[in-house]
Amino acid sequence: MTIRLGDVLVKRGVITPAQRDSILDYQRLTGRPFGELAEKLFRVREAVIESAWAEQYAGMARQVDPRAEDVDPEVLALIDRRQAWQFRMLPIRFDGSELMVCTTEHYLVRALRFAGWKIRAQCYFVMAEPRALGEALTRYYPMAGMSPDMVAGKGAAG
Repeated sequence: MTIRLGDVLVKRGVITPAQRDSILDYQRLTGRPFGELAEKLFRVREAVIESAWAEQYAGMARQVDPRAEDVDPEVLALIDRRQAWQFRMLPIRFDGSELMVCTTEHYLVRALRFAGWKIRAQCYFVMAEPRALGEALTRYYPMAGMSPDMVAGKGAAG
């Protein structure tokens, strides 16, 4: 089942069902992205749209346990340990020409932006529970002062 961005925004109380329907009507006429129209027509903040989009994407993306995935050591070199922790992302392996990258719903927007700028391969994201990602980052990108709790929300803000 597809999760629609407008439905996420309605569920969160950001827009009303009538506003969602108005955006959809306008979208059919213009072909513009739903989030862009929500910003323009109803002054929904970009950060709110991004957060709702992350929830939408996470609801459709494959869930993995990065501790159990077959991580290709060569793809780990695509980012350094500081970047892995800063953006809470773990490159896992190539599936054909696409790089599988693991993150959490909370860090998806940041990880996606960074990957688009830094990684010279097409990426797709899979989602993990924060603790599992934190443990995997600790294993593959050990860094003094960093622990699984940093991803799970109990450590320093990221």
